[in-house]
Order: sequence, then structure tokens, then C-alpha cells
Amino acid sequence: MGPHESAVLPTASGALLMDVPGYPQEWREFYVGHGAGTEALRAAAPEALDWVVMSPAGDFDDADEPSGGYALVPAAAASRITHADFARALLDQVEVPTLHRTHVGVSAI
Repeated sequence: MGPHESAVLPTASGALLMDVPGYPQEWREFYVGHGAGTEALRAAAPEALDWVVMSPAGDFDDADEPSGGYALVPAAAASRITHADFARALLDQVEVPTLHRTHVGVSAI
């Protein structure tokens, strides 16, 4: 697993993925940087700016075929999503925004 924004998402237990025992720590500075960027956006974005940060809930899946669907879920190291399914999630938010001023994880279903 490489560095991803998912590391700073909360898991189902509420702990950040990067703080879960066994999660790779070699990229921790990178994870913390992603978290700081999102926090800076939260703090500095004008109220009128509608933003969302979407990331894989775990990592990208480069081996499987797209499932054709996705779910917005807590972070989980074992979660995977293809690039195509992730793109579907992004485009759905562009076409019909349901998320506002938040960072969410996306997983294949």
C-alpha cells in the first residue's frame, strides 16, 4: 500500500486508519501532510465554497474488473476500489452533489 489520503480517514472504530496497529508507517509524514491539507481547506475555505475530498477507503485495485458500483465507507486497510469505480463516484458527485465540506472514503461494492 502506498501513501493515500485514506490514512487520515476515521475507521469504523473512530481511530484514524494511520493509527490502527499494523498500518504501514513508512509514509506517515505523507499521511499527516494530507490531513493538514484537508484541515487547512476546512479552516480557510470561504463559507460559500462547496468542496469535497474523496479517496479510496483503503487503496486502489489494479487487478480486478470494475464492480460498477461503490459505497461511501469508513477507512479500512483491506478496502479496494478500481480506478473506474472511483471515477464513477467522483462523477456522480459532480453531477448530483450529496457531499459538502467533507472528506470521505470510497470502496467498491
